[in-house]
Amino acid sequence: MPSQIKTSGSVLVLVLASLTALAPFAIDTYLPAFGMMEQDLGATTLEVQQSLTFYLLPYALMTLWHGAISDAIGRISAIKWGLGLFVFASIGCALAPNVETLWFFRMLQGIAGGAGNVVARAMVRDLFEGAQAQRVMATVQMLFGIAPAVAPIIGGWLLGIHWQAIFVFLALYAAVSLLAAMKYLPETMPPIKRIPLSARSVLTSYRQLFSDHEFARIAIAIGANFSGFFVYVLASHVFLMQHLGLGTHQFGWLFIPTVCGMVLGSYLAKRAAGRFSPQHILRTAYSWMLFVVLLNIVVSLLPQGNFIYNIIPVALFNIGMALAMPVLSIAALDRHPKIRGTAASGQAFVQMFLSTVSAGLIVPLVWQHPLGLALAMAVYLLIGWLVIRKSQVWLRSTLT
Repeated sequence: MPSQIKTSGSVLVLVLASLTALAPFAIDTYLPAFGMMEQDLGATTLEVQQSLTFYLLPYALMTLWHGAISDAIGRISAIKWGLGLFVFASIGCALAPNVETLWFFRMLQGIAGGAGNVVARAMVRDLFEGAQAQRVMATVQMLFGIAPAVAPIIGGWLLGIHWQAIFVFLALYAAVSLLAAMKYLPETMPPIKRIPLSARSVLTSYRQLFSDHEFARIAIAIGANFSGFFVYVLASHVFLMQHLGLGTHQFGWLFIPTVCGMVLGSYLAKRAAGRFSPQHILRTAYSWMLFVVLLNIVVSLLPQGNFIYNIIPVALFNIGMALAMPVLSIAALDRHPKIRGTAASGQAFVQMFLSTVSAGLIVPLVWQHPLGLALAMAVYLLIGWLVIRKSQVWLRSTLT
């Protein structure tokens, strides 16, 4: 395996990133199509918005199982069934005659969509150690971060054909990612290491995970940091079109700067790995995010000016979020190496659960004004800081 990693390391990272990017593609690509979908499906804005919730809720619940399944049947087999089902569900979304059918197939997409993301995270830690694992996770995150910028732009282009073309694109993307995974990724969970799958064993593993206060703190911090940014993604059609006056082909004004921030933060995390302690990196990241959320609140209170002023703070926030993410992710996975797939699932579940709460409850309450979104970002950051400041990874000062 080491020789394979050495000779095809860049390909490995690219394929792993493509698997993790499936989730943001499934969320962001069809955001510009909401208006057209409302008309074609005879649905209200809220009903189409809830298709996000119908995707995110089963996504969050199934993340509890994807890692355990991969621990039991192998990483590649878990990717196969997950992405195969996603392809089928995407075609169903494209052919949906009404919003209720769309909800059903979005649920199937959510059930399957997390397999690639969860398994890819576990495989990074299967294949790499220490600071190298942190650097690879940062690289995967950097490539993953491009997806939210590219996705709505692609969606805007495909909208020129029809909104159905967006879901056909998602089916093709998942199919290509599946073929690439089967061809280029090694199986990192050989039969001798596999753990039999049963509801009892899964529940036992999660009891072990979430009774570990350190793991729980890290997972909540990851989810809260991500949700601080993600509220803007979930509210993007209202934030951009109603508040900032942009059109369906101008979603890139939000997603390109915010993803540039994420890529820059990931690059800084990659450079910092092994040079600075995790404690130093985390404290720097949280100090930066605190400065940005305060700036965002001030900007939201000012009279509406150039729309770019409302977007810059979101992009700057992502620098700090992406700087902290690899340190937190590796720390969470290292807590329980024997059930690393399940640990990746638990981490992803918390992140997607908070995103689901945002989509179904928080965002519809705060999207009436940019200040509401700015306060939601601030509250999520506060939650993340309150839990992580008591963790070992925050308090330790030794280099890894």
